[in-house]
Amino acid sequence: MKGIMSIKDLGVNDIPIAGGKAANLGELTAAGFDVPPGFVLTTESYDEFLEHNNLKTVISESIEDIDVDSDVALQEASAKIRNAFEEGEIPKNLESQILAEYKKLGKGKYPLVAVRSSATAEDLPTASFAGQQDTYLNVSEPSSLLICIKKCWSSLFTPRAISYRVSKEFEHDKVKLAVVIQRMINSEKSGIMFTVDPNSELPHIIIEAGYGLGEALVGGKVTPDTYVVDKFHRNVLNKRISTQTWKLVRGESGECLREEIANDQVKSQKLTDAQIEEVADIGNRIEMHYNRPMDIEWAIEDNHVYVVQARPITTLSKQTKQETVEESEESGRTILVRGLGASPGNASGKVKIYDENMSLDVVKKGDILVTQMTTPDMVPAMTRAAAIVTDEGGMTCHAAIVARELGIPCVVGATEATNVLKDGMEVTVHGQMGVVYEGGAPSVEVITTSAAATAVAVAVPVTATKIMVNIGVPTKAAEYSELPVQGVGLMRSEFLFTSHVQEHPCALIEDGRENELIDKLAEGIASVGRAFYPRPVVLRTSDFKTNEYHDMKGGADYEPKESNPMIGWRGCSRYVSESYNKAFRAELKAVKKARDEMGLKNIWVMLPFVRTVDEVVEIEKMMNEVGLYRSKDFKLYLMAEVPAVVFMVEEFAEHCDAFSIGSNDLTQLVMGADRDSDVLGKMGYFDERNEALKRAVKQIIDGAHKKGVTVSICGQGPSVYPEFCEFLVRAGIDSISLNPDTVVKTINYVAAAEKRIIMESVRKQLSQ
Repeated sequence: MKGIMSIKDLGVNDIPIAGGKAANLGELTAAGFDVPPGFVLTTESYDEFLEHNNLKTVISESIEDIDVDSDVALQEASAKIRNAFEEGEIPKNLESQILAEYKKLGKGKYPLVAVRSSATAEDLPTASFAGQQDTYLNVSEPSSLLICIKKCWSSLFTPRAISYRVSKEFEHDKVKLAVVIQRMINSEKSGIMFTVDPNSELPHIIIEAGYGLGEALVGGKVTPDTYVVDKFHRNVLNKRISTQTWKLVRGESGECLREEIANDQVKSQKLTDAQIEEVADIGNRIEMHYNRPMDIEWAIEDNHVYVVQARPITTLSKQTKQETVEESEESGRTILVRGLGASPGNASGKVKIYDENMSLDVVKKGDILVTQMTTPDMVPAMTRAAAIVTDEGGMTCHAAIVARELGIPCVVGATEATNVLKDGMEVTVHGQMGVVYEGGAPSVEVITTSAAATAVAVAVPVTATKIMVNIGVPTKAAEYSELPVQGVGLMRSEFLFTSHVQEHPCALIEDGRENELIDKLAEGIASVGRAFYPRPVVLRTSDFKTNEYHDMKGGADYEPKESNPMIGWRGCSRYVSESYNKAFRAELKAVKKARDEMGLKNIWVMLPFVRTVDEVVEIEKMMNEVGLYRSKDFKLYLMAEVPAVVFMVEEFAEHCDAFSIGSNDLTQLVMGADRDSDVLGKMGYFDERNEALKRAVKQIIDGAHKKGVTVSICGQGPSVYPEFCEFLVRAGIDSISLNPDTVVKTINYVAAAEKRIIMESVRKQLSQ
């Protein structure tokens, strides 16, 4: 192995010595793609630097017996190690080789270069190193280059990386870092390309492009143009031209500067049609070379396209069940608004702008419901809508969840939809691309079948991890009962109130209509229980927030005004309150009626937003008082979505039969990130793969299992992120409850993860 290698001499098989980034750049170079020239300090150089400066001793002494739960301790250890790296001396022989290769890049002069980390860590999950290592741009002279190389190496010991490796008992000498030194491209235009639509998985190449250096676009600081290209026919299907008022450029001394864009270019198309075709062709050829969909970064300098990074797209389900019929005029359609594609499919209809002061009756069957954000009491109108478009929200918001259950297209986070779209306007909603087109009769017709029909038609593997389904709309229960699931892991009772009851429960009780309330709830519960009998149905008792209850008929008299209802009077805190106690008891009586009078012993109960053990004790007493006792055929679940449950999981386990992790709320509260914030979602704060959230989940599973209590999860994470799904399986999750449209693909995720675990165990046994 060599300490320094040219990028052109590397290939994908060199990941162990050069890291994924460098190895892929070498593979692309060898395949004939234009990659900026450069060289790589392999892991041999890293090892040589460590040995020359006796850094292994510094590392081991700094990390020995470290308290990974102490931020101060981690920061101190990281600072000590990184200082030692940066004060260390690169061996003279290695330094001479580096500077010689550096000068070759400039043909006798020292050029501007980028210094990038290329991580390789044998036997460690690569995802744990994402974003932890450093990159330095526009490095312009030898002394700066040497400093940046040492900083790249030292970035292997950030506090987060140390914590992860120590907690998992991985040896630090198995962690290596290669460094890429590459000639900087002074980008006139730059961007990102996916060789398949990462949302719909349709055979479209998605190109995003902007002016200037790519860092502004990759960092989400500017909104790029978006071009959709038919992969097979090579024609441009759609263009979205953005407004870009500034760009990043390289200054005279190499620094990145912000520069205003000329007025005549602010709203212009960033790439010419010829450049769009050229970039798409490069993407097609790269995908053919790797034989898999790819995520590619590119840059244009002097009208020449360079590939600066390529990696496989790892989050595709490979379970696309849609047929498409495409027409050539797609590129000529006018996009009125763009947001996040939250539920697939296409639908055309007339716009109905709705606000909370209106009657739900204004939304007619087949309308396109456009609103700032949906609430649970809007479900009756949502069931009549052909599609839903909201100004706010992310993939886990109310509109997205309900639309996926209803099987209708939905676009969320569209920002100005309620202003741009007008009542009566004929539009087409494309739920996969996240756009609303002007006019009806979609040019891309998406022919879909129900989730259940798809599942029945496709053979799915058997998994040790139980697979359950989430149900909100009771009328869909019979259809979803055909799915290959072992029951309902989450039945949302809020939908019973909005579709069956349609009035505030306290108002009904005060009006002497408690029996009417109980009967309507019992019938709604029974409709799902019958469809799935004898498989269990876990009913989550009502989890409305005060603002949602307030908008119910008669609700204004019973609900206080709260500035932050999401963390206000909801869930169990409501049940133990004197002002709501009778309404909750009515819910319990409805469960009792469905179980005893209707014979549906498969109905179980789950309590939402649990904060204290005392709440649970008091609520279980209420259950006993109405005749509901925990037993072999009646289980009590607690939602684990408040951090208090994480810290006291063993205490809570004394009072329940199972936990269900609500990963949406748990992520929100662990990360302090509003789950409905489109801004924070795009910035990556709301992400179940965050290490803090994963630790919380593992702590719940371990603590519950210690007490003999099972654990399920009912959030979006497992179906959206295959790597998070595998983490759950490895952590020992007992069951996973999914939205109906994600059941089949997630079963395959689980089966693949279980297979890998078995194979690893077999190999380990054979090696012993």
